[in-house]
Amino acid sequence: MTDEIVNDTNNIDRAVGGTVFERFFTGRSEANYVAPKTLFMTADYVNLTVFETDDGLVMVDCGTLETAPKVYEEIRKHTDLPLHTVIYTHGHLDHAFGLQPWLDAGEKPRIIAHENVVQRFKSYMRTGPLNSHINKVQFGIEAGLKWPETSGEFFWPDVTYRNQLSLRVGGERFELFHAKGETDDATWVWAAERSIVCTGDLWEEILPNCGNPQKVQRYPEGWADALEAIASVDAKLLLPGHGQPIEGNEQIRACCHNVAEALRAIVRQALDGLNSGKNHEEIMQSIQIPEQLKQFFYIDPLYDRPEFIARNVIRQYGGWWDGFSSHLLPAPMREQSAVITELAGGTEAMIEKAYQLADSNLPLACHLAEWAALAEPDNDKAQQCVIDIFNKRAEGEISLMGRGIFSHAVRQAEKALAAK
Repeated sequence: MTDEIVNDTNNIDRAVGGTVFERFFTGRSEANYVAPKTLFMTADYVNLTVFETDDGLVMVDCGTLETAPKVYEEIRKHTDLPLHTVIYTHGHLDHAFGLQPWLDAGEKPRIIAHENVVQRFKSYMRTGPLNSHINKVQFGIEAGLKWPETSGEFFWPDVTYRNQLSLRVGGERFELFHAKGETDDATWVWAAERSIVCTGDLWEEILPNCGNPQKVQRYPEGWADALEAIASVDAKLLLPGHGQPIEGNEQIRACCHNVAEALRAIVRQALDGLNSGKNHEEIMQSIQIPEQLKQFFYIDPLYDRPEFIARNVIRQYGGWWDGFSSHLLPAPMREQSAVITELAGGTEAMIEKAYQLADSNLPLACHLAEWAALAEPDNDKAQQCVIDIFNKRAEGEISLMGRGIFSHAVRQAEKALAAK
């Protein structure tokens, strides 16, 4: 029997308040039948899909290392069919690292992924400490996740493909399509006989995570292409990597096309700015989501921001120099801050002005607080100013990316005070 699918993609009230944590981090790990012989499971915050076939289970994504035991236990409550095939929608830690309990139980699935997943895993082996640090900043966690660094910590694909791959399992056809979106190794899966599409992170129920100030290149145009392709298969049920399923052909098409339109608008504005000779700052100040799209909760900038996505467009098409000549080979920020603070009349004056601006121009207040602390890192008042000003900035920031970086400034200042 099919469980009821929560389909609230028209609920505009969801755009008011809330954070990405409140929307996705359920703390639950439960699987339900959302269609005949189709299990959909949310493991804390990431989703996976299991198709029951005559040859065994086809699993789309397998969750995290941490949630793997719960995933295995929950799926086994519903079916004892052998695990035949695992498909990675991409190589991120929350989608491709939860297979160990299945292997421990003697399962021998084949693993299928886009060929770039192999390169991603190799890159992770070279940059484990970097990625661990980035996640600490991004999610505001001190302990962080230990990033895999050795070959044995990965579940490597047995089969890879480049553009498209057609599988038959248990007499059923599963079509795999490559896309570039949040990653360059993305796969979306079309279970044609079931009219079900599994999108991985190509559908996130928020403005796509296509900017991310701390991570590698994202691909907004490829993401829009993928969403339009997903809309074209005329699926009756969309099962995403995060968030709730979407039911109904028209609803799926509308949602995918609206997000694609938002991404294309950001790309268009960024390229227009570059082509007209604007510097990066001017481009950032001009980026807007089209008014007709702002009403949809699934375009809320809860994780990423339009400005960050535009910066990725700039990075993709242009260089890193932002257009200000002094920034090409700049003086160290600490030296700049010392001179600016001196010209302002000293650290006390800089701190006082930062607090004065906190209500009227918070971004400028952040500059002043940071300059004061860089000019005199041993000044307790300067560090406290950073804590106060950046806490205020973080509290008012809707995107997780921005809030994580602002909160990191607070933690660094708190450490500086605690070290005395």
